[in-house]
Amino acid sequence: MNQPYHYIGLDIHKRTVAFCEKRADGKMVASGTFSTDHPSVLEWAKERSTPWVGGMEATLFTGHLYDVLEPFAIDLQVGHPLRIQAITSAKHKNDRKDAETLADLLRCDLFPQCHMAAPLVRELRRILRYRNFLVRQAVKMKNKTTGLLMEVGAVYDARRIHQHGYFEEFLGTLDEIPHSVVELLKTTRVGLELFQEAQKKLVKALLEHEHLGERVSRLMSIDGVGEITALTWALELDDPSRFSNIKRVVSYCGLCSGQNESAGKSKSGPLSKQRNPHLQTVLIEAAKLAPRWNAQLARVHAAELERSGNRNRATCAVARKLATYLMAVDKSRLPYEDRTPAR
Repeated sequence: MNQPYHYIGLDIHKRTVAFCEKRADGKMVASGTFSTDHPSVLEWAKERSTPWVGGMEATLFTGHLYDVLEPFAIDLQVGHPLRIQAITSAKHKNDRKDAETLADLLRCDLFPQCHMAAPLVRELRRILRYRNFLVRQAVKMKNKTTGLLMEVGAVYDARRIHQHGYFEEFLGTLDEIPHSVVELLKTTRVGLELFQEAQKKLVKALLEHEHLGERVSRLMSIDGVGEITALTWALELDDPSRFSNIKRVVSYCGLCSGQNESAGKSKSGPLSKQRNPHLQTVLIEAAKLAPRWNAQLARVHAAELERSGNRNRATCAVARKLATYLMAVDKSRLPYEDRTPAR
């Protein structure tokens, strides 16, 4: 490239960013560190006197820095951490060296970019992921309730213990249990109801958001796809047009096996860990229940179960088919239509 750009590698950490600025010929112009707080990032960006192209790895802290720096850069790229590691693996590493490596990848046009969602999508995604955190906390509260009851040998109906009415009646029968345990049970119940109510409010807000409403409704036209599956698909996948084919989508969702090939022999391993874990989890969970309401998915499950005799593989087959349906609806922008010939 003959443009008089500078190429800046940015190695991001929790409180600091190491940077390395180079010319196209590889000569280093500047290097150093700056703090990740908003004023410091803004001050650093304003100090750049030459048009620049930047590159940073995708991390938990990348979004904030990207939003602040993007208006100042000719191009700001976000890199896939594992692919960068595969290209640049070295015995000796430090923040300065990592930033220099990123700058070199940029100027040599070898920087392995990954998708960076728009700020609004990242904001809504953050809300959904926080909702999932609240659900996990609610599960912990349920487990704590049953754990306390088992500690003191209480007899209870496991199917109804978390129902509000039954729980209140049940507390009134615990005459032989220490008062401290009863108080702990009440406190745990308060926590459970708080987490449950909060997650419902977040889901309601997401469903009513103008960016998501129509898209989520279309996705839910597929039998077996509920609110959380549709919301997760829309926010984690983001723009479906960035995937050229369904195989790439299945791989991104972590629904394909890892492949190990050596000496002409190929062996399939467990599901790939190079995936979007949020999509993988929600699609696997949906695949366990969807065949109850979707005849096509029920046939997929039955066929794979008969072929392999493995229920986990049958569930994965359903999840892959479900991803195919979701992608078709998303790309066509039309509700799902069952075209299976009647039997």
